[in-house]
Amino acid sequence: MKRFCFLIGMVFPVAVQAAEIRGEVKDALGRPIPAVKLSIQTARGKVIGTTESSSDGQFEFSASPGVYAILAKKPDFTVGTAIVMLGKNKPAQTVITLASKKALEMNVVAARIDRSRNAVEGGSSLYRIDHAAIEALPEGENSQLNEVLLRAPGVVQDSFGQIHVRGDHADLQYRINGIMLPEGISGFGQTLDTRFAQSIDLMTGALPSEYGYRTAGVVDIRTKSGAFQKGGDLSFYGGSRNTYEPSLQYGGSEGKLNYYFSADFLQNDLGIQGPTPAANPLHDRTRQTKGFGYFSYLLNPATSVNLILGNAQSQFQIPDIPNLAQNFALTGVPNYPSALLNENQTEINRYGILALKGTMGARTDYQVSIYSRYSSVAYSPDPYGDLIYSGVASTVLRSNFSSGLQGDGSYRLNESHTLHAGLFMSGEHAVSNNTSAVFPADAQGSQTSSTPFSIVDNYSKTASLYGLYLEDEWRPAKKLTVNYGARFDVMNAYVNASQFSPRLGMVYKATDQTTFHAGYARYFTPPATELIAPTSIAKFQGTTNALPTDVNTNVMPERSHYFDAGVQHQLTPEIKLGLDAYYRLVQDLLDEGQFGQALVFSPFNYQQGKIYGVEFTGNYTKGDLSAYLNLAASTALGKNIVSGQYNFSAQELAYIANNWVHLDHDQTYTGSTGFSYLWHGAHYSMDALLASGLRRGFANTGKMPGYMQVNLGIARTLMLPTLGKTEGRFTVINLFDHVYEIRDGSGIGVGAPQFGPRRGFYAGISKGF
Repeated sequence: MKRFCFLIGMVFPVAVQAAEIRGEVKDALGRPIPAVKLSIQTARGKVIGTTESSSDGQFEFSASPGVYAILAKKPDFTVGTAIVMLGKNKPAQTVITLASKKALEMNVVAARIDRSRNAVEGGSSLYRIDHAAIEALPEGENSQLNEVLLRAPGVVQDSFGQIHVRGDHADLQYRINGIMLPEGISGFGQTLDTRFAQSIDLMTGALPSEYGYRTAGVVDIRTKSGAFQKGGDLSFYGGSRNTYEPSLQYGGSEGKLNYYFSADFLQNDLGIQGPTPAANPLHDRTRQTKGFGYFSYLLNPATSVNLILGNAQSQFQIPDIPNLAQNFALTGVPNYPSALLNENQTEINRYGILALKGTMGARTDYQVSIYSRYSSVAYSPDPYGDLIYSGVASTVLRSNFSSGLQGDGSYRLNESHTLHAGLFMSGEHAVSNNTSAVFPADAQGSQTSSTPFSIVDNYSKTASLYGLYLEDEWRPAKKLTVNYGARFDVMNAYVNASQFSPRLGMVYKATDQTTFHAGYARYFTPPATELIAPTSIAKFQGTTNALPTDVNTNVMPERSHYFDAGVQHQLTPEIKLGLDAYYRLVQDLLDEGQFGQALVFSPFNYQQGKIYGVEFTGNYTKGDLSAYLNLAASTALGKNIVSGQYNFSAQELAYIANNWVHLDHDQTYTGSTGFSYLWHGAHYSMDALLASGLRRGFANTGKMPGYMQVNLGIARTLMLPTLGKTEGRFTVINLFDHVYEIRDGSGIGVGAPQFGPRRGFYAGISKGF
């Protein structure tokens, strides 16, 4: 019939009032095909119009009533044709199906699914460190994750490998391929390995409503995949302080399955920053193992199931300070040199994530994941030395098992509006076991007997956290994007609390070179359940471990208003600049301190807080040369400690109650800079960290001295006997052997002095297979 009508139309063409032809181009699986070239022809074969299908496969033509042929062409597809009979004032609908000339590339399909649920950035600030930038660091993939993040703007170095972003104490949220990783107990081991990262994004500022809880920064690691990293890599890296680090990576694909895994072992004699300026700290050996696996199976071209597994286990010796004076007497042990103390800490972190990702047509993306994580920190004291020098020897075990569900989805209403919605649910069980050997003491804290006795102080807690969010990504104009929405969160732990949190973000692309962003976010930050270790104050009265005060209010969630604005400008094709400013007003500001013998942190609240600052970023890339410069100025203040008061002296509490004080991790000026250059087949790189110093002294009224650490790296491809083509690397850490102190053991919640690493020489080789 269509052929008959077509022939009639050839003989009797009609030309009256125009009407519309609407259609859609799909593939054999019913998925829309964008960017298809379409033409409309009259019955005589004359082309009267051309167009291209939109991102969702849609197209339109306008023509007079009659019979027309529509041809659809796209590379790698057969030509599609549709015959349309258009009546007067009567629109026509049609669907054109194109058959692929080759089999589907399953890996590319899987990559599309992974990209489909990219998070909304809104008015926040995003700093991306891609794989090339990681390789350009002096240590390359051998860099610890915290060292990589220190090359981002506004990131401050602290002791025990900790980092702080924009004046917050830790408060970082880690995600793997967009899936939030449940928190573990913080120690000094790095749970996540840089090797499995294809790129690392650090998002800060006024975040979209998708992001809750840990909001100082979102670290989203996009992992390597066997679909694109086929084959393996065996590496060895080592050098100063008995550093020994073999590692293995391997990835590939089999049919609909692609996989990637990595394994790493690290041993050295600088597990924790030393408490003295010595180049080789006493009793500081560490052994760390990490493993990671990523598996993705394509159920169909629009759906994949993904499994992520990770394990990190670390043993640390706690470094000693020689020649300390003995403070307490222990029966049978008249002399015990402090250089012989044997304190140790073991950390375990294990996690698993199972996720279903997919698309439903051209408008809907979704991701649903379930996860579990176990983490623990076990501190073993020196049973004699800790009593003699500290008056208490505590065996500490803190563990946490958490599991939960995360669901996120988006629906594209039209060209102007995309809705995003999701939910989060988690449950956790935290255990805090402490057995402490102490001496009896009088009211002044003086030891009254040299025979110790034990106090058992154990607690456990089950907690839950729930969250919902809804957001609209609105494009009212071609150059303007507005993200507005809200989230609602509920926590049930040592306290029960909830909050409704509106969010608003705007991005304005003024020109092709200049983009402005601004945003507001209301934040709700629960304290980390696994870090709260309730203490029975009365049990320790009359002992050498009596607490400074007997006041102890429950730790509350932090609530804040966050304002952020910034601009990025492409000054020249080679130079990109950025400037960002932020201001935060805080109620029940959360901070953390190291108060006990175990080197883990405990949270407490300031009643009020205010944090503000500005950041500058600059990047230069031309040919084989690339360079960057990040500078930041920040102020973080708190007033009146209202929880965990038993950790502080009465004098310090009184001062902080009536004065704004700097937070212990507040650093006024922070900077990082570096460059890399490819010259005669060798890749040369140098970078530097700059810092004005953290806080110190009574109520953080003093400041540590500033410092700068410079590192150098050289990497190139070598042709070695037997091994053949091999990648080689040579690194110098702290090139000028600058001796600097990160902490001096004083300040609010600061338990021990820490020095930066002394100069070290390292070399590595990497062989692909």
